[in-house]
Amino acid sequence: MGKRRVFISHSAQDANWARSFAQSLKNRGVSVWFDEFDVQPGESLGEALEAGLRNSDVVVTLLDAGSSSEANVFFELGAAIGMGKKLVPIVPRGFDPSVLPLDLRRRWYLVRNTPEQTAEELSNTLQAA
Repeated sequence: MGKRRVFISHSAQDANWARSFAQSLKNRGVSVWFDEFDVQPGESLGEALEAGLRNSDVVVTLLDAGSSSEANVFFELGAAIGMGKKLVPIVPRGFDPSVLPLDLRRRWYLVRNTPEQTAEELSNTLQAA
């Protein structure tokens, strides 16, 4: 798997699932950037996010019907695309991918299971790459 670092982008409503997912990845030896783990008190959130994105190889974004209302999720997606990062969307079961922006519809995505199952699937994919 090497030293590939995964940045996790999520909406506020996905924070609990995202935290468990990030911890499950870490438990599998994946290097993870996750806001709750990596942003220190008093640190500029914007600067921390930018540094996290720049220092990551893979950007995982948790998407659902409500994430379109969260500007930070789409800012992070745009930045990841602009930086040429590998982008892995994670969508809920039954999600209609046709509602995703064209750039995301053209990418392989994961269907969300439990945080542990999804972390296992992603870490297996990263090991194979």
